[in-house]
Amino acid sequence: MSVFNQSRSRIIRLIFLVAFLVIAGQLFYLQVISGKYRQLADENAILRKTIYPPRGLVFDRHRNAILNNTLTYDLWVTPSLAKGIDTLFFCQLMGIDTAEYNKRILNAIIKNKSFRPSIFEASLSTEKYARLQENLWRFQSGFYIQDRPIRSYPYKAGANIYGYIGEVDSNYLKRHAEEGYQSGDYAGMTGIEASYEKALMGERGVQVFIRDQKNRIQGSYENGALDKEAVAGSNLHTSLDIELQQFGEMLMENKVGSIVAIDPKSGGILAMVSSPTYDPGYLTGPERNKHVRDLLYFDPRLPMLNRAVSATYAPGSTFKTLQALVGLSEGVINTRTTYSCGGAFYGCGSGKPMGCLDPGTYYLATGITHSCNTYFANVMQRVINNPKYPNVDSSLRSWNKYMAAFGLGHRLGVDVPAEQKGMIPTPEFFNKVYGSGKWGFCTFRSVSIGQGEVTATPLQVANEMAYIANKGWYIIPHIVDSIEGGDKFGLLDKYKQRITPINLDDSIFEAVHDGMQGVMEGGTGRGSKVEGITICGKTGTVENYYRGVKQPNHSFFCAFAPRENPKIAIMCVVENSGRFGGTYAAPIVSLMIEKYINDTISAKRKPLADRLSKTNLIPKMMLDKMRVRDSIARAKEETAMNRELKEIKDTLQTEETISAAELREDKKKENKPAGDTGSKKPVPADMIIPDKQKTPGQAGKDTLPN
Repeated sequence: MSVFNQSRSRIIRLIFLVAFLVIAGQLFYLQVISGKYRQLADENAILRKTIYPPRGLVFDRHRNAILNNTLTYDLWVTPSLAKGIDTLFFCQLMGIDTAEYNKRILNAIIKNKSFRPSIFEASLSTEKYARLQENLWRFQSGFYIQDRPIRSYPYKAGANIYGYIGEVDSNYLKRHAEEGYQSGDYAGMTGIEASYEKALMGERGVQVFIRDQKNRIQGSYENGALDKEAVAGSNLHTSLDIELQQFGEMLMENKVGSIVAIDPKSGGILAMVSSPTYDPGYLTGPERNKHVRDLLYFDPRLPMLNRAVSATYAPGSTFKTLQALVGLSEGVINTRTTYSCGGAFYGCGSGKPMGCLDPGTYYLATGITHSCNTYFANVMQRVINNPKYPNVDSSLRSWNKYMAAFGLGHRLGVDVPAEQKGMIPTPEFFNKVYGSGKWGFCTFRSVSIGQGEVTATPLQVANEMAYIANKGWYIIPHIVDSIEGGDKFGLLDKYKQRITPINLDDSIFEAVHDGMQGVMEGGTGRGSKVEGITICGKTGTVENYYRGVKQPNHSFFCAFAPRENPKIAIMCVVENSGRFGGTYAAPIVSLMIEKYINDTISAKRKPLADRLSKTNLIPKMMLDKMRVRDSIARAKEETAMNRELKEIKDTLQTEETISAAELREDKKKENKPAGDTGSKKPVPADMIIPDKQKTPGQAGKDTLPN
């Protein structure tokens, strides 16, 4: 062979060798190094079906299941495998149009890639589920039905405590990137569902199926070798008394406000009522997303606002119990110190005096019993002007420390999300408002009676009562007492410790107890006595403003009972009732105490419970907001009816005149359930965010009795 031919032969061999190496390298890259095509191949041949575990159950203190599980069914789609189906027929089954179909497919691709399964529709209705089961074989290449546990609520109460679960979004996945969540998973969004998500969620399982060349499921992959069983979430045992919760929600019907009841010995929350509320089952099922939007964004009552922890109010005269503790501890008064009231507090010289409805001479216990504004203005004035402090800044800081010890001005750490911290004014606050050195006690004198710049949540006020009942200690209020299988994540650690922030002598608390017992026996709460139970209580009538306009007064009451060996510490606020604390809040609290301690309401007091539950105290401003919403809804309904009427006329080509009102009446008749007499239900209570408190400039206008 010539040299030329030998050289050409080597070149050809070299070319073939290089080509072989390139092809082999590419195959090695695709099959070993790059997982993309391997994953695509697997997705075509294998279906991995997530098995969602049952969420942990939740029990009340008497082992009643208050949060349970039932099954729902989600329709899942793998967009890359859903091509070539009869889209029109599929849309008819689902009750959607092709535009909605394309939108959902696009959202699935954006959210989770085309080759991964995504939820096409969550919580299928019974009708859709039945239709799909009959026809799913037509679309099995790209769609499958996944069963999933959802919550059921044996008791229609406690919605703001439980919260709700929802599908995780991209933001949730980013925030919990290390916790193994995937698109399509559900998690607790609010309430204890969110606070105890780690314990409640359990562990997902998986079933792996093999498909044939037509993407039909042929059975388990490798006899289930890759399958993993789901592990149910842990059950929670709470301090809630579900019957007491239901009773409280009944008493607060047609009212705006809150009730919080605590076991002072354990810190366990017995009831947490926020009114208006909603049926917790409203946030389950196929319309869940729509209902969440309605409650969050379109309902002016804001029923998803948990007022017990998220609303703040001036505490009014309930605050006087704490002023008494500070005055006794600082030594500026003793239990026999007296002050005379001629109808107002004149200790700040010129300007409008701070009024008081019950003139007389009072010592500590009677000052609490009759809620004398003048008495407690003098007490706080002595605390702030105490000569042992070099200036008003330092004396106010000392007063701040007491308030922090009592649980005010900071979040307590309850296991329900969205807790607010309230407001305790500081020197920095007044320096910013008035300028350094340009303020003193007379600038904020209304704080002495729980008005002006001081605010607290209902939870904080109930915790104050637990602190006073225990004579100087409390345990952080909480819903959950224990977790079955152990507290693996340390969620309950902080609820096991007594908090004793300052040391006060028992005699100081006994003096305050005397005054609070007097409130119920001959003072401002005497109309709410409960036979056989010694209650220590305190009324409050709270001024409030909304955008600078004075609103009807809030009715406040807080208490603990019995005086010896207390079993319940409780507060109630009825917003804008326009009456005193003893008029509405006190009888509600007394009924709750009776129900809890005696496990029943006496025949003598049942009419009071019925009367209170039927009393409508919805503020006019809130009702006006409801009427505006309803008028807008009616206008939209009228427009929709007219559109529907036009479509009917166009279809039938009729000359007959039909009004939208007539069409609406026909619709009502079609939808009226059997036996419906046509009677109207009462308009639901309106709700707004709690009214703004007075500005510092209005601090001297408090003249309320309690």
